[in-house]
Amino acid sequence: MSEKVYPREMHTAEHLLSGTIGRMFGCGRPVTTHLERKKSKVDFDFRNVGRNLTPEETDAVEQAVNEQIAKRLEVTFETVSRAAAAAEFDLSHLPVEATEVAELRVVRVGDCDRCLCIGEHVANTAEISPLRIISTDYDPESGRLRIRFKLEPSA
Repeated sequence: MSEKVYPREMHTAEHLLSGTIGRMFGCGRPVTTHLERKKSKVDFDFRNVGRNLTPEETDAVEQAVNEQIAKRLEVTFETVSRAAAAAEFDLSHLPVEATEVAELRVVRVGDCDRCLCIGEHVANTAEISPLRIISTDYDPESGRLRIRFKLEPSA
Protein backbone atom coordinates (compact mmCIF):
# COMPACT_ATOMS: atom_id res chain seq x y z
CA MET A 1 0.00 0.00 0.00
CA SER A 2 1.06 3.57 -0.63
CA GLU A 3 2.65 5.51 2.22
CA LYS A 4 0.88 8.71 1.11
CA VAL A 5 -1.71 9.89 3.62
CA TYR A 6 -4.21 12.36 2.18
CA PRO A 7 -5.86 14.96 4.38
CA ARG A 8 -9.12 13.27 5.46
CA GLU A 9 -11.30 16.33 4.81
CA MET A 10 -9.87 16.94 1.36
CA HIS A 11 -10.09 13.26 0.45
CA THR A 12 -13.75 13.03 1.43
CA ALA A 13 -14.48 16.31 -0.41
CA GLU A 14 -12.86 14.76 -3.51
CA HIS A 15 -15.34 11.86 -3.24
CA LEU A 16 -18.23 14.34 -3.19
CA LEU A 17 -16.78 16.25 -6.15
CA SER A 18 -16.14 13.05 -8.12
CA GLY A 19 -19.60 11.68 -7.46
CA THR A 20 -21.18 14.98 -8.48
CA ILE A 21 -19.16 15.27 -11.71
CA GLY A 22 -19.91 11.65 -12.56
CA ARG A 23 -23.66 12.11 -12.11
CA MET A 24 -23.83 15.45 -13.91
CA PHE A 25 -21.63 14.56 -16.89
CA GLY A 26 -21.52 10.76 -17.07
CA CYS A 27 -17.73 10.64 -17.08
CA GLY A 28 -17.01 8.18 -14.30
CA ARG A 29 -14.34 8.31 -11.59
CA PRO A 30 -11.25 10.54 -11.86
CA VAL A 31 -8.33 9.12 -13.80
CA THR A 32 -5.85 10.90 -11.52
CA THR A 33 -6.02 12.77 -8.22
CA HIS A 34 -3.53 14.92 -6.41
CA LEU A 35 -4.76 15.80 -2.93
CA GLU A 36 -3.01 18.24 -0.64
CA ARG A 37 -4.06 20.14 2.45
CA LYS A 38 -4.19 23.61 0.80
CA LYS A 39 -5.47 22.79 -2.70
CA SER A 40 -6.03 19.72 -4.81
CA LYS A 41 -6.71 18.66 -8.37
CA VAL A 42 -8.55 15.84 -10.10
CA ASP A 43 -8.56 14.81 -13.76
CA PHE A 44 -11.54 13.22 -15.47
CA ASP A 45 -11.75 11.47 -18.83
CA PHE A 46 -14.06 14.06 -20.37
CA ARG A 47 -13.99 12.92 -24.00
CA ASN A 48 -17.72 12.20 -23.80
CA VAL A 49 -18.31 15.93 -23.18
CA GLY A 50 -15.38 17.23 -25.22
CA ARG A 51 -15.05 20.67 -23.67
CA ASN A 52 -14.36 22.64 -20.52
CA LEU A 53 -17.09 23.37 -18.00
CA THR A 54 -18.96 26.61 -18.47
CA PRO A 55 -18.94 29.10 -15.56
CA GLU A 56 -22.57 28.15 -14.89
CA GLU A 57 -21.71 24.44 -14.79
CA THR A 58 -18.75 25.11 -12.50
CA ASP A 59 -21.03 27.05 -10.14
CA ALA A 60 -23.64 24.25 -10.25
CA VAL A 61 -21.02 21.60 -9.40
CA GLU A 62 -19.65 23.68 -6.53
CA GLN A 63 -23.16 24.34 -5.21
CA ALA A 64 -24.12 20.64 -5.43
CA VAL A 65 -20.99 19.57 -3.54
CA ASN A 66 -21.54 22.19 -0.84
CA GLU A 67 -25.16 21.10 -0.46
CA GLN A 68 -23.92 17.54 0.18
CA ILE A 69 -21.39 18.82 2.73
CA ALA A 70 -24.15 20.77 4.52
CA LYS A 71 -26.35 17.67 4.76
CA ARG A 72 -24.00 16.23 7.39
CA LEU A 73 -23.75 12.91 5.56
CA GLU A 74 -22.34 9.90 7.36
CA VAL A 75 -19.29 8.29 5.78
CA THR A 76 -19.43 4.50 6.04
CA PHE A 77 -17.29 1.57 5.00
CA GLU A 78 -18.00 -2.01 4.04
CA THR A 79 -15.90 -4.90 2.85
CA VAL A 80 -17.04 -6.82 -0.23
CA SER A 81 -15.69 -9.83 -2.06
CA ARG A 82 -13.61 -9.24 -5.17
CA ALA A 83 -16.39 -10.85 -7.23
CA ALA A 84 -19.03 -8.49 -5.79
CA ALA A 85 -16.72 -5.52 -6.36
CA ALA A 86 -16.07 -6.58 -9.97
CA ALA A 87 -19.81 -6.72 -10.62
CA GLU A 88 -20.23 -3.10 -9.50
CA PHE A 89 -16.92 -1.31 -10.02
CA ASP A 90 -14.12 -1.01 -12.58
CA LEU A 91 -11.21 -2.87 -10.99
CA SER A 92 -8.69 -1.89 -13.67
CA HIS A 93 -7.43 1.10 -11.63
CA LEU A 94 -6.69 -0.81 -8.43
CA PRO A 95 -3.14 -0.45 -7.14
CA VAL A 96 -0.80 -3.37 -7.79
CA GLU A 97 -0.91 -4.26 -4.08
CA ALA A 98 -4.64 -5.01 -4.39
CA THR A 99 -4.45 -7.44 -7.30
CA GLU A 100 -4.42 -10.51 -5.06
CA VAL A 101 -6.70 -9.22 -2.29
CA ALA A 102 -9.85 -11.33 -1.81
CA GLU A 103 -11.90 -8.52 -0.24
CA LEU A 104 -12.04 -4.83 -1.06
CA ARG A 105 -13.24 -1.80 0.90
CA VAL A 106 -16.14 0.29 -0.35
CA VAL A 107 -16.58 3.83 0.96
CA ARG A 108 -20.02 5.45 0.94
CA VAL A 109 -20.63 9.17 1.51
CA GLY A 110 -24.38 9.30 2.18
CA ASP A 111 -26.17 8.66 -1.09
CA CYS A 112 -23.78 10.95 -2.98
CA ASP A 113 -20.82 8.66 -3.63
CA ARG A 114 -19.96 4.97 -3.38
CA CYS A 115 -16.60 3.65 -4.58
CA LEU A 116 -13.62 1.46 -3.82
CA CYS A 117 -11.08 3.30 -1.68
CA ILE A 118 -8.32 2.54 0.81
CA GLY A 119 -7.82 6.12 2.03
CA GLU A 120 -8.73 7.91 5.23
CA HIS A 121 -11.97 9.88 5.44
CA VAL A 122 -13.94 11.99 7.87
CA ALA A 123 -16.79 10.29 9.77
CA ASN A 124 -19.33 12.90 8.66
CA THR A 125 -19.36 15.66 6.04
CA ALA A 126 -19.99 18.15 8.87
CA GLU A 127 -16.20 17.97 9.36
CA ILE A 128 -15.57 19.43 5.88
CA SER A 129 -15.39 23.16 5.12
CA PRO A 130 -17.13 24.46 1.99
CA LEU A 131 -15.45 23.52 -1.28
CA ARG A 132 -14.43 26.15 -3.82
CA ILE A 133 -13.47 25.31 -7.39
CA ILE A 134 -10.41 27.38 -8.25
CA SER A 135 -10.24 26.54 -11.96
CA THR A 136 -11.16 24.06 -14.67
CA ASP A 137 -9.21 23.26 -17.83
CA TYR A 138 -10.01 20.90 -20.69
CA ASP A 139 -7.20 19.43 -22.79
CA PRO A 140 -8.65 18.40 -26.18
CA GLU A 141 -5.56 16.33 -26.99
CA SER A 142 -5.92 14.01 -23.98
CA GLY A 143 -9.66 14.53 -23.46
CA ARG A 144 -9.06 15.29 -19.79
CA LEU A 145 -10.82 17.84 -17.65
CA ARG A 146 -8.74 19.08 -14.72
CA ILE A 147 -10.51 20.62 -11.75
CA ARG A 148 -8.50 22.47 -9.10
CA PHE A 149 -10.25 23.03 -5.79
CA LYS A 150 -9.72 23.91 -2.17
CA LEU A 151 -11.64 23.92 1.07
CA GLU A 152 -12.48 27.32 2.46
CA PRO A 153 -11.24 28.08 5.98
CA SER A 154 -13.80 27.36 8.69
CA ALA A 155 -15.56 30.41 10.03
